[in-house]
Amino acid sequence: MAEPADAGTPPLLARDGRGGATITLNRPRHLNRLHREDLLALQAHCATLAADPSLRVVVLTGSGRAFCAGFNLQELSASAADDRAGDDPRLFERSVDALAALPAPTVARLNGSVYGGATDLALACDFRLGVQGMELRMPAARIGLHYYPSGLRRAVARLGVAAAKRLFLRAEAVDAAALLALGYLDELVAPQALDDAVDRCVSALRAGAPLALQGMKRSIDEIAEGRADEAGLREREARCAASDDLREGLAALTERRQALFLGR
Repeated sequence: MAEPADAGTPPLLARDGRGGATITLNRPRHLNRLHREDLLALQAHCATLAADPSLRVVVLTGSGRAFCAGFNLQELSASAADDRAGDDPRLFERSVDALAALPAPTVARLNGSVYGGATDLALACDFRLGVQGMELRMPAARIGLHYYPSGLRRAVARLGVAAAKRLFLRAEAVDAAALLALGYLDELVAPQALDDAVDRCVSALRAGAPLALQGMKRSIDEIAEGRADEAGLREREARCAASDDLREGLAALTERRQALFLGR
């Protein structure tokens, strides 16, 4: 049966012409729950952005009153019945991993509550800014679902074992203040202050040298997940040491001006 006309669309991608991009989840009528077509669109957007050398920062947000309600469980149950998931049983995992793998820094603009798989979608971003009144709930244990491995690894690496167990095993709603205390949120603001907070974060990231930002993002993630190797870390260090960006940064520091980085 076709969805109502106001059911929304797959995620939207907008570019600002200055190296910035915003991906907006766009099914507000259903709290931006994710369908298979949404995940495929998200993967396509990530592939487009990953191939763009001018990319500097990506913002992920939702439309309406919630950030995201996670995967559409009606499709999950249908897959179990007719094996439609056989085409790609790891579709959700691959989609979130594609977001996490973007070379440029990413910011989750959490305009409302976060449920189910959306907890990992937001965690895949480098920074998470949320609003007072939001909550998070990961109900996998309550429906008999073992969460996918990369999502569990990401939760442990970024939040720690105790916080990951609280979110996944207790499956309770966690309010905004607790999310800030757990380290899930980097910043918690009133709803009307969210755009200003995101703008400040984005501006700080734009001010950095792209090679250094992208290199250190990758290195930090690898170290946190226990998969870093010394050669890779040193290669990124050497690349930045020989870059035009470093020369520009040092010159700007000496001349007391804003650096103009070109990413090379």
